[in-house]
Amino acid sequence: MSMRLRRSELSTPGSSPKMIEKAAASAADLVFLDLEDAVAPAQKVAARYNVIRGLRNLDWGKKIRAVRVNGAHTQWAHGDVISIVEGAGADLDIIVLPKVNAPRDVWFFDTLLTQLEDRLGLEKKIGLEALIEEASALTRVEEIAAASPRLEALILGFGDLSASLGFRWELAAEYPGDPWHYARARMVAAARAGGIDAIDGPFANFRDPEGYRREAIRGAALGCVGKWAIHPSQIEHANDVFAPSAQEVATARRMIDAVAAAEKGGAGAAGVGGVLIDAATARIYENVLERARLTGRA
Repeated sequence: MSMRLRRSELSTPGSSPKMIEKAAASAADLVFLDLEDAVAPAQKVAARYNVIRGLRNLDWGKKIRAVRVNGAHTQWAHGDVISIVEGAGADLDIIVLPKVNAPRDVWFFDTLLTQLEDRLGLEKKIGLEALIEEASALTRVEEIAAASPRLEALILGFGDLSASLGFRWELAAEYPGDPWHYARARMVAAARAGGIDAIDGPFANFRDPEGYRREAIRGAALGCVGKWAIHPSQIEHANDVFAPSAQEVATARRMIDAVAAAEKGGAGAAGVGGVLIDAATARIYENVLERARLTGRA
């Protein structure tokens, strides 16, 4: 399982040097400089050089440095990757892949990165994150999750996916439950089975912090380890929701200790507060403690 810290993934337009500078100083765990939806077609090539300068010249601290390139189906995809890796490959951790419909889209970028890393002599492998934002991708999400050893996370892209699925948002209030439950649960299961992270997608209304937090909690409850932020104001909510609370950490320690004591005494399970726990339970709580260690809450 990938254990990079991804509580918050901040979207930043690659066309704005000012916003790139602000993103580098933010509290986000990961910042991705966007060459796709946030950049108009006429600005896409010029934006690459803003991104290169930002990656090379700014102090990113411990942040994961990422770039969202244009999709494999576009005229800009290979140029994005070649320009960014040639210009700042040593200062790049992740490439975010949009509009991934099938494993072949991941293979395209994986192969191109391997060629570039070999030619440039880059010692560190550049990782990938893949957006699940088309109906065709959701139906093949298990294959996509296992498509490449470079793949570190799947992200649920609500906007494009709602259009691809034909959502009628004017009727959403009448839906009895969370309309995203199935998509979230399937993506999380695919990511976990593939040994990678699951990231909840964006929440468009940045003036609704309660709504953002509600959606983050829904994602976290199902196993997501982070959420996109389209505005810096959303970062603190993501960082809080996706870090274990003091109560969760205390419970995890108590449960793990109880299982260890039971095993030491020759039993396969133990009872804590009327609840039967065993080795499978310990696995759940070990994940909690690992996240706590990464966030400094252990």
